[in-house]
Amino acid sequence: MELGLVGLGKMGGNMRERIRRAGHTVVGFDRNPDLADVHSLQELVDRLEGPRVVWVMVPAGAATQSTVDELAELLEPGDTVVDGGNSRWTDDEKHAEELAAKGVGFVDAGVSGGVWGLQNGYALMVGGDKEHVERVQPIFDALKPEGPYGYVHAGKVGAGHFSKMVHNGIEYAMMQAYAEGWELLEKVDSVENVREVFRSWQEGTVIRSWLLDLAVNALDDDTHLDKLRGYAEDSGEGRWTVEAAVDHAVPLPAITASLFARFASRQEDSPQMKMIAALRNQFGGHAVETK
Repeated sequence: MELGLVGLGKMGGNMRERIRRAGHTVVGFDRNPDLADVHSLQELVDRLEGPRVVWVMVPAGAATQSTVDELAELLEPGDTVVDGGNSRWTDDEKHAEELAAKGVGFVDAGVSGGVWGLQNGYALMVGGDKEHVERVQPIFDALKPEGPYGYVHAGKVGAGHFSKMVHNGIEYAMMQAYAEGWELLEKVDSVENVREVFRSWQEGTVIRSWLLDLAVNALDDDTHLDKLRGYAEDSGEGRWTVEAAVDHAVPLPAITASLFARFASRQEDSPQMKMIAALRNQFGGHAVETK
């Protein structure tokens, strides 16, 4: 099938390549003309045959809103918009209503896979009406990992981004646990090779995971993470997870503590946050601060 893809950054560019490798046609637009196949949203829409599917992969908030607003004026009844960025689920309901007034469908897709998605596939959590999801299914099938897992139609509009938000909250807590364990191991004189302790956990232990593998990668690059400053940003989804927990009276002590630990990292050079920063760089290509 044909797909319009708006936003060709670290994830969008790799997604375009993976979809093309599956045999589909992708027409990409980005503000950077060196990355783009076309040079305006109008040109992108004109290049696609109806019914069109346009996937938006731009930063959450104002950038996504302005893109959806422009597409609402350009697209025709029967077309579908997919928001694959990290939008807040409450924005999805607004976007779906705005597009429905024009006869355009809307699907929200939580996408996980970071800079490794081209090689390994992207985990997809999707929300929207069944008929709209089915229109995009060949693209979901192209993006997902091989095998039976890695894709779910989680529910109605907003369910995809809500699921991805909770996924990221869990990710916060897992990274925090690895980081705290790493700092404690580094502090004890009797443990002489912390990196190899982490490596030994990669097989046969109950805490083995892809994040653990990435932690070992980071330690191979910088054994004691001496090059990094102990500072870690938060993407916003950790905050939204905690806010949703408050709204629904669901206790999330581990996730909440991991979010607050990131805030603390901005006040001091935290050893634990060196590991968090290294992990975020490993899986997502997020920028790190060096000393």
